[in-house]
Amino acid sequence: MILRRTCTTEADLAMLAADFGARLMPGDVVALAGPLGAGKTAFVRALVEARLGGDPVSSPTFVFRHRYPGTPPIEHLDLYRIEDPRELPELGLEEAFDGEAIVLVEWWRHAPSLLPARRYEVEIDGAGAGPRTVAIREPA
Repeated sequence: MILRRTCTTEADLAMLAADFGARLMPGDVVALAGPLGAGKTAFVRALVEARLGGDPVSSPTFVFRHRYPGTPPIEHLDLYRIEDPRELPELGLEEAFDGEAIVLVEWWRHAPSLLPARRYEVEIDGAGAGPRTVAIREPA
């Protein structure tokens, strides 16, 4: 099933992320895609804030992974800098998929083999001050 929604403000995007995040369970994986500036990190920030409170969220572009403690914890991966999936074993990112956490992965298409086949896919289209079209595909 695919849910499509147009968000005209960042508050709309945040509300969608919070509503979506409320149903996630430990072991769920969310693959986020969209161009630079589409709002992937804003989506993650709103989801984490709604689930865990005010822990500051930033994109882990340079460290690849950040874990937000909570029940359940949330793993936030950013694969933007992955140029070759053969780099993955030395980064240890597979540890994020332990089944205990909710895992949110930005730029997942840079390393699709890292993610399980059962995952939510969130595609955000748009950039700048314009609206965003968000499509959420549920796992089969």
